[in-house]
Amino acid sequence: MPVSPTYRADPQFARLGAEFSDPVAPAAFPGAVLRFRNQGWAARVGLDPLTEDEWADAFARFHPLPGNMRAPLAMRYHGHQFRVYNRDIGDGRGFLYAQVRDDKGRLLDLATKGSGQTPYSRFGDGRLTLKGGVREILAAEMLEALGVKTSKAFSLYETGEALKRQDEPSPTHASVLTRLSHSHIRFGTFQRLAYFERPDLIRILIDHVIDAYYPKIADEPAEARVGVLFHDIVAASARLAASWMAAGFVHGVLNTDNMTVTGESFDYGPWRFVPRADPNFTAAYFDEAGLYAFARQPEATAWNLAQLAGCFTLVCDRAPLEAALARFSPLYQAALRDCVFARLGLHAGALEGDLAFIQRLFVWMGESGVSWPHFFHDWFCGAASAARALEGPSAAFYRADAFNEVRAEIEARAPARPERLAHATLAAPTPPTLLIEDVEAIWADIAARDDWGAFTRAIDSIRAYSAALDVAAA
Repeated sequence: MPVSPTYRADPQFARLGAEFSDPVAPAAFPGAVLRFRNQGWAARVGLDPLTEDEWADAFARFHPLPGNMRAPLAMRYHGHQFRVYNRDIGDGRGFLYAQVRDDKGRLLDLATKGSGQTPYSRFGDGRLTLKGGVREILAAEMLEALGVKTSKAFSLYETGEALKRQDEPSPTHASVLTRLSHSHIRFGTFQRLAYFERPDLIRILIDHVIDAYYPKIADEPAEARVGVLFHDIVAASARLAASWMAAGFVHGVLNTDNMTVTGESFDYGPWRFVPRADPNFTAAYFDEAGLYAFARQPEATAWNLAQLAGCFTLVCDRAPLEAALARFSPLYQAALRDCVFARLGLHAGALEGDLAFIQRLFVWMGESGVSWPHFFHDWFCGAASAARALEGPSAAFYRADAFNEVRAEIEARAPARPERLAHATLAAPTPPTLLIEDVEAIWADIAARDDWGAFTRAIDSIRAYSAALDVAAA
């Protein structure tokens, strides 16, 4: 397989041993039609030279990559699902396929969704619908454009199987997705070890996490390392929650097995982008109590961190863990300020004043009902966009007296890199959006006519938006 000279295999997780995962075999699919290939990220991990057949060998048949894992691994974990502990989970329709270093030397996972049954599939078929794969690609691309630290959709194959599902018309087409992520070590990975009262294994996994993802902590005194690690995980998770809020994104299922130790957004099931500033907006139809509603995502993140802290008490005193957990709120607030001001293309000022402004802004947005994505597009770089905003589709919102105070505050702030407004995407009257009606329209063309034109145009549009904003978090 002719990989690039920059390709660096580094299958570290496999070296942890049999207590953390189970070797599995990928499903033998009847077909393999390539629907998406992320050539940009392929280049960053040295896999861009692969031919079409070699790509299929890797990401439809999952033959081992050079120097990488000999067999895929279904990772073991437990988790709280809607705050009910579940020990009967783990990688049920996916596996860790390979680990590689990117062009910055960072360790990244190639892992799957829809690759077949594992010991943790329970009664599931281990498959992914094609619609589910399309939705994950769209979510990851838009979140990356908006600066959210997210997994990358790396490859999608349609596999020629017909699936039966309760939440979409059946039979429906099947697919297998490969995602590129900073880590798949979940809070639930530690929860499983705590459940079985294995502090020895918790220590092994902590050492691995530090070595692989937080190497600066290795210089800390041995007695302080766990507390420092937990603080860094709290900080990364606070940043993640803040970036979701600024993006107007609702993950939908913030269970402890859907949060990783690197603070990365991943596993997009019933996600939505909010059309307006509605704190009670939910993404999952089954979230009847609104546990993971838009405005409750920081709360859910903090609750999940508390469960991780409970696991760490098996190997660490409570005091540093409690101190780190108490830092979540101020860390979140600081990150929210940074993320919202980045989304507005404005320089931040004093933290307290900035947070008060954000509060007034969000209240106005909720009361007015202005479109969330359109507002941040219309006022990007503040006063420099005023003329366009006041003539655009949402002008009536901005000409109302209720907006005067917020407008004055926006226009008083200095723009950050206003030259970005020259980009055609930011000069347009409306931004690219991925509201539910946009996603359903893209899927309708695929389902009805196997027409991928709208999907391709959406990806191109989002990537142009990413280039224009130039804030994407790698």
